[in-house]
Amino acid sequence: MKKLNYTIAILLLLGCIDLAAHAQDAKNDLVLNLGYTNDNGQVQYVVAHAKTKIDGRFKPVPGIHLTFYIAAEAAANAIGTGITNEKGEAHVFIPPSAKEEWNKSAKQSFFLVAAPTKQFAETKTSLDVTKAKLVIDTAEDKKVTVIVYELKDTTWSPVKGVDLKIAIKRLDGDLNISETPTYTTDSLGMVSADFKRDTLPGNAKGMLTLVTKVEDNDTYGTLSREKEVKWGVANTYTTEFDKRTLFARRGRSPFWLGLIAYSIVIGVWGVLVYLFIQIRKLKRLGKLYDATGEV
Repeated sequence: MKKLNYTIAILLLLGCIDLAAHAQDAKNDLVLNLGYTNDNGQVQYVVAHAKTKIDGRFKPVPGIHLTFYIAAEAAANAIGTGITNEKGEAHVFIPPSAKEEWNKSAKQSFFLVAAPTKQFAETKTSLDVTKAKLVIDTAEDKKVTVIVYELKDTTWSPVKGVDLKIAIKRLDGDLNISETPTYTTDSLGMVSADFKRDTLPGNAKGMLTLVTKVEDNDTYGTLSREKEVKWGVANTYTTEFDKRTLFARRGRSPFWLGLIAYSIVIGVWGVLVYLFIQIRKLKRLGKLYDATGEV
C-alpha cells in the first residue's frame, strides 16, 4: 500500500513538473494585419500592424522582426524587412526590383512573416490586392468629379460602390470640401461634389491641393490622388520680424507695452526708495531724541 502511495505521489510530481514546463513553453498569440497604400499614383508601400491580446484588450507589439514578400513566400520575392515601432507598425516601400512581378497580373498578393521570439511563435499573414486608380476632374464652377477604376486583365474598368473622401490638404489634416464626409461611386464608378470652402486661404497664387482618398478598402487597399486647383484666397506672406509686435524679437515690443512695463518697475522702485528714506528719517529722529530728550 505504501509503495502504491509513493508511486502515485511520484506520478503527480512528474505531472506537475511537465505542466510547469509546458506553461513556460506556451507563447502568446501574435495578430498580424497587412495593408497596401498607393499614394498619389507615385509611391506604393505595404504596412504591417502587430498586436496581441492582454487582459482582454489588444495592444501593439514593438520589436517584432518582419519580412515582406510579393507574389510568393520565397527569398527571391522578398521586398524588404522591418521592425515594428512602439505602435506595432512597420512598412516597406515596394522597390523597383519588384516591378516585373507587380506587372504580371491585375491582382497581386503580399505575404508577411514575423520571426519567432520568446513571447511569440512564428506568425504569417497575407493580403490580396486588386490594382486600382483614381482620376480627378474639375470644372470652372468648382465641381469635382472622381472616377474609380480597377484593372481587369489589361483594361481599366469603372467600379461601383466604392466609398471615398474628397478634401483639401491642410497642414493639420484634410478638410472636406463640403458637409458630406464620404461619397459612394455610382454605376459609372463616378462621384460628383461641389467645393464649398470659398474663403479658404491658399498660397500666394490662391492654389489649393485637392485630394481624394479610398481608405482601407478590402479589395484595393488605400488609394489617394491629388490635384492643384486655383480655388483659394491668395495669401501673400509678409514677415513682421523687424516690426514692433507682441510676437516680435527682443527689443522690438510695442511702445505702449514697454511704457506699461517700465512704469510698473519705476513705480515699485519708487515706493521702495520712499520707504527707505522715511526709515532713515525715523532713525535720525530717534538718535536726536536720545541725545536731547526732545525732538
